[in-house]
Amino acid sequence: MASCRWNPSSIIAIYLSLLLLLSSMTSSFSSLEMNTTTPQLRKYRKIKARLRRLNKSSVKTIQSPDGDIIDCVPSHLQPAFDHPLLQGQKPLDPPERPRDNYRNTNLMEESFQLWRNTGELCPEETIPIRRTTEEDLLRASSVLKFGRKTVSRFRRDSESSGHEHAVGYVSGDQYYGAKASLNVWTPKVKSSSEFSLSQIWVISGSFGEDLNTIEAGWQVSPELYGDNYPRFFTYWTTDAYQATGCYNLLCSGFIQTNNRIAIGAAIQPTSSYDGGQFDISILVWKDPNHGNWWLEFGSGQLVGYWPSVLFSHLADHASMVQFGGEIVNTQPSGFHTSTEMGSGHFAQQGFGRASYFRNLQIVDWDNSLVPVAGLRLLADHPSCYDVEGGFSSVWGNYFYYGGPGRNMRCP
Repeated sequence: MASCRWNPSSIIAIYLSLLLLLSSMTSSFSSLEMNTTTPQLRKYRKIKARLRRLNKSSVKTIQSPDGDIIDCVPSHLQPAFDHPLLQGQKPLDPPERPRDNYRNTNLMEESFQLWRNTGELCPEETIPIRRTTEEDLLRASSVLKFGRKTVSRFRRDSESSGHEHAVGYVSGDQYYGAKASLNVWTPKVKSSSEFSLSQIWVISGSFGEDLNTIEAGWQVSPELYGDNYPRFFTYWTTDAYQATGCYNLLCSGFIQTNNRIAIGAAIQPTSSYDGGQFDISILVWKDPNHGNWWLEFGSGQLVGYWPSVLFSHLADHASMVQFGGEIVNTQPSGFHTSTEMGSGHFAQQGFGRASYFRNLQIVDWDNSLVPVAGLRLLADHPSCYDVEGGFSSVWGNYFYYGGPGRNMRCP
């Protein structure tokens, strides 16, 4: 009977070969697993990195009744000072306010935001910032685009952009600011990727890639905020909404100086149909000494400013001022959206039912507020949203605007 003997060195060689084969297979499986999870891991890491940049260290935290978290951030640590042109700076002192012979004496409630119902305030030398959450970023179309408007060619090409407007505007002169009062509503927004807003635009440049805008007003945006509350907001861009600028404090740029107003926080109360009307006053103007564009809310509450170094054309003056409403129409189900603008009712329904802008003014070269002259009205989809203007001794230049969106005349 033949015998078989194994050489110990042969056994060791076979064993090592098996180990190498097993190791290679494990490495391949591990690599495959990593490749299948890499997109998710990358997005997760991008979200965490963005949250670290946006949510600064705070000295106090306030829980708002609507679920928002308000962080009281030291003024010198706010996101604006991450901008390479603003690093190392501190907020400036208030500038000279424009002269106003028609100043509205109707004092606005200071606590017009839900978070103020807590009775708490941020300490002096801090600013209240609405905390950005992981859920906020996950709702965005991408982490990179979070906090930015979709690229559009503004009101003159709303057919192709999906942005629709009902506005009053002036152009053809040099403008150094604008002021108006507008009532606040809670319009229904059909799709999470749509919004409805009412605002003032201060504009310069062409309607191409060099468009500069400063914007402030109220908006309902489920994608940005995760709910349907109307919220006080700001926006800016220097390249027609492409790569610069953002909403509120979601990028570096706007410098806030107020410790009582949280940009992006919900507004309360709001107007009701055939009921009480609640309006807010907004003033944007260029400081004649330093050239920065300041934002005032209500009766003398300075919110902060956009440094002139952010802009190209607006570093000098504006060439157009616009007031009014804007919605996004994504044509859900192939039809025009039923997202409402303003109150959701047409302009002819008038006071108590339609949205309005009143006491329209511009800031002239002499840093004086004067009534607008030559106001032009435009509704680019008048069967869906329209606008009607007028003049009175109390309201000065005014207009009603808005609409329900999809209806029998707006299929």
